[in-house]
Amino acid sequence: MTSAIPAAPALPGWTHIYSGKVRDLYQPASTGGPFAGRNDVVLVVASDRISAFDHILSTEIPDKGRILTGLSLWWFDQLNVPNHLLATTVEDGVPAAVAGRAMVCKKLEMFPIECISRGYLTGSGLIEYRASQTVCSLPLPAGLEDGSRLEEAIFTPSAKAEVGEHDENISFAQMVQTVGEKSAEALRTLTLEIYSRAEEIARERGIILADTKVEFGTDPATGVITLGDEVLTPDSSRFWDAELWAPGQAQPSFDKQYVRDWLASPASGWDRASDTVPPALPADVVERTRARYVEAFERLTGATFV
Repeated sequence: MTSAIPAAPALPGWTHIYSGKVRDLYQPASTGGPFAGRNDVVLVVASDRISAFDHILSTEIPDKGRILTGLSLWWFDQLNVPNHLLATTVEDGVPAAVAGRAMVCKKLEMFPIECISRGYLTGSGLIEYRASQTVCSLPLPAGLEDGSRLEEAIFTPSAKAEVGEHDENISFAQMVQTVGEKSAEALRTLTLEIYSRAEEIARERGIILADTKVEFGTDPATGVITLGDEVLTPDSSRFWDAELWAPGQAQPSFDKQYVRDWLASPASGWDRASDTVPPALPADVVERTRARYVEAFERLTGATFV
């Protein structure tokens, strides 16, 4: 049983059209508001929801949506890549009720691909490597461990899944069949460029960017491939503390590690294999998880999260 997504808040001047695990999307209403009647924009609101093991949990993490949005905006400024941002402030049309956690964006024709770059071996890539010494059909050297740094970052796409389902790792050849060779090549190049730039920036701040997922769409007005959704947040990337990095074991990460660990522990009383909704999170797990998100924001941006 996959946990239900809570109802999205009503926002004057906007009509709710979709909710994912974390984000709620709105289109302009026909009347009212600075974007009234436009069909080329979308309001993206990052909630405080958190998911684990394909369940959206009943407990939220305070300020998580603001942290994800703030980090995305900071990273958009660091990257020399076209992105979907149009407005981020109340003065420019963001509803006051969601200020700080929302962006008005260009509506893109999204590619049905999760574009992933990995500079370190872990997660689903490690599972495949242990079975076949490949990741998304790319051969890798023998002798790598959990957390090993790769000689060169690799591009490992996945096919998008419905909410509550796993994305499916695919080969580059399968991606070409889905989006065409020209688009596939362009998406691979852009993804690796973003990873390379971000990995360098993070490393200067004592953080390892192990891997990251980005999404792209085509701007209907220009035909330009454009970066969309969130970018380089703890929800879309694995960030590790460089001082604690030790290959051969799971690395402490700046994300929902505390949530996963507690749910998987006997203390939660929850059986992951069961068809039941996970229990509410205890206060200490919520606070420790929030603290990791805040630390990631502050160490990367150099700003204090208020």
